[in-house]
Amino acid sequence: MNAIMTIHDWPIGPYPARVRIAIAEKSLQPRIRFETVHLRKGEHKRPEFLAKNYSGTLPVLELEDGTFIAECTAITEYLDALDGAPTLTGRTPRERGLIHMMNKRAEIELLDPISVYFHHATPGLGPDVELYQNAEWGLRQRDKALRGMRYFDGVLRQQPFVAGDFFSMADIAVIGGLIFAELLKVPVPEEYGALLAWYARVQERPSVRNRVTMSDPAAAMA
Repeated sequence: MNAIMTIHDWPIGPYPARVRIAIAEKSLQPRIRFETVHLRKGEHKRPEFLAKNYSGTLPVLELEDGTFIAECTAITEYLDALDGAPTLTGRTPRERGLIHMMNKRAEIELLDPISVYFHHATPGLGPDVELYQNAEWGLRQRDKALRGMRYFDGVLRQQPFVAGDFFSMADIAVIGGLIFAELLKVPVPEEYGALLAWYARVQERPSVRNRVTMSDPAAAMA
C-alpha cells in the first residue's frame, strides 16, 4: 500500500501552486492530503510550524515517517522520482542541467521579485505578519519581474517550453510567477506575445487548471 503524504500549504498561494501542479502531473492526488496553513493569520511563523520548516515558508511535504521536506524544487524532485520515471526534472544529465538552470532563473528573475514586491510595496499579509517593509525596494523588484517576463518571452520565441521541448519543473516555476503577478495585478505586457501564448496554452493543462480544487478552496478565504 502506498504511503499517504501530507502537504502543508495555502490553497491559492503561488508557491504551493508549483507543488500542486507537480502532484497532478505525476497523478499523485490519491496519495496526498492537504493541511491548510493560514498565511494571513501568520500561522506559518508560529513555533509549531517553524518546527516543521525553519524558514517559515510554504509549502512543506510531510512523509509518513515524519520527515519534512521544504522548498518547491526539493519537493518536486522527490515527487518526480517516486515512480522511477522522472518527467518534470529531467531524464538525462543534459535535461536535468537545463531544467535546473531555467527553474533557478524563473525564481531569481520572476517569482521571487514578485514576492518581494508583494511583501514590501503592497499591504502584503498585513501588519501582524509584515513587520518590516521597504516600498522602494519592493517597486524595484516589481520592475525586475517585468524584465524577467521579457527574458522568458525571448526564450519562448525560440522553443515551446521554458527548458526545451517538453513541460518541466521550469515551466511550473514560471507559472507560479505569473499566478503571483495576476494576484497583484501586474500583467504581462502585451508585446510579450510568446510568453502570453505559452501561458494560455499551459493553463489548459488539467494540472494547472484544477490546482486549487485539490482541496477545499474555501479554506483559503477563511
